[in-house]
Amino acid sequence: MSDEKRGFAEREQPWLIRTYSGHSSAAASNALYRTNLQRGQTGLSVAFDLPTQTGYDSDHILARGEVGKVGVPIGHLGDMRALFDGIPLERMNTSMTINATAPWLLALYIACAEEQGASRAALQGTTQNDILKEYLSRGTYIFPPGPSLALTGDVIAFTYRELPKWNPMNVCSYHLQEAGATPVQELAYALANAAAVLDAVKAGGQVPEAEFGQVVGRISFFVNAGIRFVTEMCKMRAFVELWDKLTLDRYGITDERFRRFRYGVQVNSLGLTEQQPENNVYRILLEMLAVVLSKDARARAVQLPAWNEALGLPRPWDQQWSLRLQQIVAYETDLLEYGDLFEGSPVVAAKVAELAADAMAEFDRLQAMGGAVAAIESGYMKQRLVESNAKRLSAIERGEQSVIGVNRFTESAPSPLTGGGDAGIMTVDAAVEQEQIERLAAWRAGRDAQAVAAALDGLRNAASQGANIMEPSIAAARAGVTTGEWSEVLRQVFGEYRAATGVAAASSSGATLQPKDALRPVRERVTAVSDRLGRRLKMLVGKPGLDGHSNGAEQIALKARDAGFEVVYEGIRLTPAQIVNAALEESVHVVGLSILSGSHVALVGEVMKGLAAAGIDDIPVVVGGIIPPEDAAALKAAGVARVYTPKDYDLTRIIADIVDLIDERGELAA
Repeated sequence: MSDEKRGFAEREQPWLIRTYSGHSSAAASNALYRTNLQRGQTGLSVAFDLPTQTGYDSDHILARGEVGKVGVPIGHLGDMRALFDGIPLERMNTSMTINATAPWLLALYIACAEEQGASRAALQGTTQNDILKEYLSRGTYIFPPGPSLALTGDVIAFTYRELPKWNPMNVCSYHLQEAGATPVQELAYALANAAAVLDAVKAGGQVPEAEFGQVVGRISFFVNAGIRFVTEMCKMRAFVELWDKLTLDRYGITDERFRRFRYGVQVNSLGLTEQQPENNVYRILLEMLAVVLSKDARARAVQLPAWNEALGLPRPWDQQWSLRLQQIVAYETDLLEYGDLFEGSPVVAAKVAELAADAMAEFDRLQAMGGAVAAIESGYMKQRLVESNAKRLSAIERGEQSVIGVNRFTESAPSPLTGGGDAGIMTVDAAVEQEQIERLAAWRAGRDAQAVAAALDGLRNAASQGANIMEPSIAAARAGVTTGEWSEVLRQVFGEYRAATGVAAASSSGATLQPKDALRPVRERVTAVSDRLGRRLKMLVGKPGLDGHSNGAEQIALKARDAGFEVVYEGIRLTPAQIVNAALEESVHVVGLSILSGSHVALVGEVMKGLAAAGIDDIPVVVGGIIPPEDAAALKAAGVARVYTPKDYDLTRIIADIVDLIDERGELAA
């Protein structure tokens, strides 16, 4: 058929078009959602703040500085009502990036939708609910893997009966790639995580064998697509083949409908650069093509980061720009008028086969260890991710992997996009946290205390007896229970967990494998300064607050150790007081703080005050994260010795700079 005769009616419907958003408050996020929907967005993707994700109310000590920073705070049913005010949930497709507290946020969503008059059976959307990758990447887990898997199984068993259009779990390989996973690891680890969950659901006995295919058919995936878009497209085709094989061979699913690989995507945020950030627009487009060009492996939903997410929180206009990019590809190009463009390509077939074979070999290795949970508890998977990320960063540092504007073609005219008074990003008003705390206090004061107590007792009984948690959670939502109260009951029943950091056993791929050892001069400096000060240099790497994105902290810890430092790294989610205590007990020469959630000013300030109160404020403090220039100036004014941002990609130089800093101040901290 000629182009002239090809009609618009023959085009396929595009994927769900989303932007990942939420900030400040439920009311502010609601205004953003309604604006984006008016501009052509076809689904919602909700970002929750870190206290909500980790099960704390906004007035908890660990929530300090984190409220409303990386998403919207949802503390109770009143917040959920405000979030979706004027948005008919019966007609909406809503994705919620929530894991440890997924049963609770889904319970709030259901209670809110039913208040609107919606039936459960009509609700469409997705809860990410992939807790296993949280132990490996984002760090928003709460409970040990066993109870966490049981909670995931509760959501799955509940939704396939009560919310048949709902995806109860996104097997999320997105954050595995952000943590350093290669395409092969992303395939293998995601499939292993999915298998662990489905095995647990089968063993849990809540789903009859005859209905298990329906459960498998509702499992979806949330993936990442990086800049090597040919490889990424082939990865998606390999995902389709491997999921079909796994569900047929391992679970005996004979109905092809239930074996379909259904996935949504957000393209890679890891590769966005602070330097020449306008280049990120091209990166985002190329990464999007990896998941929409191939009809046989096309995403069902796409959300794109904004060009400036390496700088800070995107503004509404920045999100609109990403939205328009999707719409141009979907509605202006002829992409949706054709069948699969790569069917029969020997190049594509060979790459898909290679990825699939290597991924299955790694999958089988994990199964021999006892499956994904065993590989998480042993630290194997985390260690492999840390090592892969180290290889990637080392290749960039050496110039073997080109990143335009970072290690090649670095000369640039000033960007007009970042030249305005807001520096090209949106900042969350510091008053947001106190306002949210006041709303929380008012909510608690206005509810029926006896109803809350009864609901919490019902929740505790269900958790203790191994009953499905969902109906008691919905009852708790209606009674006015808060996020922190829901989580605290389950903490009392299940306990809390700290995952392996992956650093202790990981080996760096950096200088030791190079003919010319770039780290050798730094090692020599570490030895010389250590000898002068009378003991080996010691560095404390700390992550205060709730930010679980530990990639940067892990890589600094690994590089410092390879340079000859003694390194103290205890993982994520520490209070400022715990960091101060560790600095005191370990007698460190330098404290390095890593924060990517935007809470750096508040949390670093508390650490600095704590060091002063303990009489050890002579220890230099360095900070790394996504830190705008004005915040960097404020931190330095508060006594921080160095501030490193994503533009400081050369880790060897960072470690060398820290050695110089200790040498300058070492007499004080020795």
